[in-house]
Amino acid sequence: MINHTKLSVNINKIALIRNSRGTNNPNLISVAKDCERFGAQGITVHPRPDQRHVRFDDLEPLANIVKSEFNIEGNPTHDFTQRVLQIKPAQVTLVPDAEDQLTSDHGWNTIKDKQKLIDLIAPFKEAGIRVSIFLDADPLLVESAKETGADRIELYTGPYAWNFHKNPFEAIEPYIQTAKEAAIVGLGLNAGHDLDLHNLNYFYKKVPGLLEVSIGHALVCDALYLGLENTIKLYLNRLNPTFEMR
Repeated sequence: MINHTKLSVNINKIALIRNSRGTNNPNLISVAKDCERFGAQGITVHPRPDQRHVRFDDLEPLANIVKSEFNIEGNPTHDFTQRVLQIKPAQVTLVPDAEDQLTSDHGWNTIKDKQKLIDLIAPFKEAGIRVSIFLDADPLLVESAKETGADRIELYTGPYAWNFHKNPFEAIEPYIQTAKEAAIVGLGLNAGHDLDLHNLNYFYKKVPGLLEVSIGHALVCDALYLGLENTIKLYLNRLNPTFEMR
């Protein structure tokens, strides 16, 4: 069975460059439009409490121009929740970040936090927003993830990326098992974090039912050398069953 996996480009690092000079260069709206024009099937943002990347006041302008799927991810604080409910993106991805988190590095404990997640997810579902929750690759967490009311899980792929070059077979195994369990309980499957041009195709081919990958840091780093249009096309190429690494 061939997966039809969407590429959602996370533009946080573009916003970080913009914010470093206090101007509007690069222009986040123009970059989001160009990402879609170059083939991206989604735009992801992750506003953080310190607003060092995408800021909360970026959300509405982006929502007004994104024609593919707009995905807002972040820690579901009261402020975050109210802003997402106002914007009504296609998808919200809930991440258990700390206030001072440098980058997301773990998923929800859906067994321990199940009732908390049920309460957090309910308003988004009532507003017609698809809900994905960030999850470590652990099949034991999947059934309780389904019970929270989430529509999808996003697998945290950091450990896969770190171990890919050492032993890709071992690195991918927990993701395969978690994906299979997600299919059994009826959860959609996304993935993201440290996926890049070297490890993406293997992940795509081995993990069944993958609907979407969200990629930002590596893609922006590659674009510095390869150009944004060429880089997006290269990532789309990795989401292709016929692609072979040379």
